Amino acid sequence: MPGFILHVGATVLCSHAGLAQPTAPNPRVTVSGQPIVTIACPYTVAGCTFPALSSGAPPCATAQFMSSAVRVTAMGQPVLLIDSQASCVPTGTPLIIAATQPRAMAM
Repeated sequence: MPGFILHVGATVLCSHAGLAQPTAPNPRVTVSGQPIVTIACPYTVAGCTFPALSSGAPPCATAQFMSSAVRVTAMGQPVLLIDSQASCVPTGTPLIIAATQPRAMAM
């Protein structure tokens, strides 16, 4: 299904409201003037509010996307879309893509 392409300026949060940022976006392809993100790019999570003290588990630290576009690639890697799925480490909870650019779509 087509969806908007994720870029560096997209608002991506962990399930506990921590801000997720891509560590290595693709600098050669831009949308809305910002680099896009491919499936190969890991995310770091800052400010996760997971209640670590009550459960004993650490908060979200990193995340990796598991689904992406199937027909559009950048430098050989599939691009991420607004409906792409990711999992946080070590909690296993998903990332939430709250907002991205509304111009370029991929499938």
